[in-house]
Amino acid sequence: MKEKIIGQSIRLFEKKGFSETSIQDIVDSLGVTKGTFYYYFSSKEELLMDIHLGYINELLAQQEKILNDQTKTCKQKLFEIVHMLIGDIKSLGLAAKIFFREMKNLSQERLDLIVPKRDQFRYNIEELIKVGMADGEFRPDLNPSIITFGILGITNWSYQWYNPNGVVSEQEVTEIFVEMILQGIQSN
Repeated sequence: MKEKIIGQSIRLFEKKGFSETSIQDIVDSLGVTKGTFYYYFSSKEELLMDIHLGYINELLAQQEKILNDQTKTCKQKLFEIVHMLIGDIKSLGLAAKIFFREMKNLSQERLDLIVPKRDQFRYNIEELIKVGMADGEFRPDLNPSIITFGILGITNWSYQWYNPNGVVSEQEVTEIFVEMILQGIQSN
């Protein structure tokens, strides 16, 4: 039931927004009581925190698996991370929208748990860019921090417009993005 509450809440938060969605809306849409909700969550904010943690922990786990693959080059790892982010739109797209849009509704105490994880995801990409620069895969004159923000900006905004069931596949979007990125940062 906990996963059903989370899933339905994500859909409602995406449609109505966190602030405009009540616990009553959530339980009514599931045909359960508030007692059922409170069995799993002490508050709507705790539910939002659970959504945030689930999203960022999953991304970090997938990213770590990619980064730890010693058989791949930095370019290949970058491709796989971008592909992961685009591919996750199908399964995690609504959760991603909630993650980016509704973070403002978390208390500082809860943000203090989420922000370091979000930052770690970014730092991991930045480190990948630095390693690629040192290995000669990427130009040595780059600003890794700005490049990383650019990559995340490109991929994260895709959650707003990309339709995984549309005419362009996630593989094609990834190839376009990575080609665009690498043509700007690839060593000659």
